[in-house]
Amino acid sequence: MRTIDLRGRRLSPADMLAAVPRAAQARAEALETAARIVDDVRTGGEAALRDQAERFDRVTGHDIRVPEAHIAEALAALTPQIRTALEEAIRRVRQASAAQVPETRVTQIGDGALITQRWQPVNRVGVYIPGGKAVYPSSVIMNVVPAQVAGVTEIALASPPQADQGGRVHPVILAAAGLLGITEIYAMGGAGAIGAFAWGVSDLDLDPVDVISGPGNNYVASAKRAVAGVVGTDSEAGATEILIVADSSANARLVAADLVSQAEHDEQASAVLVTDDADLAQRVAVEVSARAETSLHRERIGVALSGPQSAIVLVDDRAMAAAFSNAYAPEHLELHLEDAQEAAAAFTSAGAIFVGEQTPVSLGDYMAGSNHVLPTGGQARYAPGLGAYTYLRPQQVISYDHAALAAVREGIVALSNVEVLPAHGEAVEARFQEDAQGTATL
Repeated sequence: MRTIDLRGRRLSPADMLAAVPRAAQARAEALETAARIVDDVRTGGEAALRDQAERFDRVTGHDIRVPEAHIAEALAALTPQIRTALEEAIRRVRQASAAQVPETRVTQIGDGALITQRWQPVNRVGVYIPGGKAVYPSSVIMNVVPAQVAGVTEIALASPPQADQGGRVHPVILAAAGLLGITEIYAMGGAGAIGAFAWGVSDLDLDPVDVISGPGNNYVASAKRAVAGVVGTDSEAGATEILIVADSSANARLVAADLVSQAEHDEQASAVLVTDDADLAQRVAVEVSARAETSLHRERIGVALSGPQSAIVLVDDRAMAAAFSNAYAPEHLELHLEDAQEAAAAFTSAGAIFVGEQTPVSLGDYMAGSNHVLPTGGQARYAPGLGAYTYLRPQQVISYDHAALAAVREGIVALSNVEVLPAHGEAVEARFQEDAQGTATL
């Protein structure tokens, strides 16, 4: 891992953003490629999806629409241990997601003047589950459960066909979907799946969705940007990121373990340590190197850790560490600090914050009850992670009676006239015109 030394420098917010390690060129290339793939699916439908499956997944002749028999087979083959773990994760995520659904509220503006604030679920959701270098049944839970809690009535799921499974979606993903009652599943992956959800594929009886959610690599994240405006999306959850802020009290072995744990996802994964302790930085670097070398996925870990998106960042003090972290806005932020609970308040921009050395990102990936589909690429500065609210639309329902309208009649007419929109005022006045019998027309 390279070292970025920011000590002794006065950095403006713009300077801090410029110092953030990012693989910017990779993201730019992904956006261009993803847009082209999405457009191929829009115009080519099933034929384009099959061509992409052959090129990217080495699969031909597979069932793109997964037969329900495949789901039943996967459920039957699920080991008791994995089933129990999945069911417990479902329970925890369902419980946490329920807290994200706002209650309907009625505000009385005046006598006979009511505004009801309600939250309506979208009708149809497309959930994307990655399936390239790893298998993610946990992501099935993280996407489907909040949508169900929100009240979504139609949920479709897509995951790449697997060459070693005869072109089927990975059976553990199918089983997780089966546990949640999802039967509309498609064996399609990457940016093409995002395009299929956005535009629909008539040959497959795949209708367009209202919202697309789910994590993926930079191509999947870029595909979401390509379909923005056609369909709603969650935040662009691209290649994973971890940023750890640590002080002299931190355990270098645990810090290294957590950095490596996220680097094993993908060659594009980002692993960043921010510390004001140069001795800790050196010890972590040694631990990371040793742990990475003995890991199952040491090759991809090595690429991720040596890439421009990963670094050890030296800062002067805690304030500078917080400023850097907030500029980076990581997907996952861990605080390995002596006073981590109190310090957390200063760290305002992150997809999720893991406080203390006993709260690793791995906990959030599976069993914390929190959601692991989180914004990447700095989007945590303005975008939330996935939750029940992702699938909800706030709506205001307005109800005024005649007397309540009369109370604001003059103001409406005055404002419509100053905006030179007299018909607006006339629409109100029409409700107060007297008929031949002298009664108001309501």
